[in-house]
Amino acid sequence: MGDARRSAAARQGAAAELLASGRLEHAGWTILARNLRVGRGELDLLAIDPGPPRTLVVVEVRWRGRRDYGLAEESLDRRKRAALRRAIGALLSTGMLPDGRPLPGLSSRVDMIAVDRDPNGRTSVRHHRGVRL
Repeated sequence: MGDARRSAAARQGAAAELLASGRLEHAGWTILARNLRVGRGELDLLAIDPGPPRTLVVVEVRWRGRRDYGLAEESLDRRKRAALRRAIGALLSTGMLPDGRPLPGLSSRVDMIAVDRDPNGRTSVRHHRGVRL
């Protein structure tokens, strides 16, 4: 869908994903896929953390434009966690990316990058490693 037809929230969410992937790349991570469709689910980012040890990481990006209703981290609810578990399980069971590339034979984990604005309007980015689903 063209950017003009996307909602403001969708555009801001995409910008948060771009910010998160840029920070990871700057830190030496390799981004394998963005917005990875797996069955009915979607994974925001699939990356390799250079470690040590090198690790395959599913990165869930959570964004909130304001903190009136809580932090971005708080938006990872039970339903979203269950959807992530299903999508990750499907990805790992195939051992392949949708484009046919094999997944690297590395241990894996789930991280969350939360992006929001503080009360002064400054963008805040927090990286949580090893999120439990």
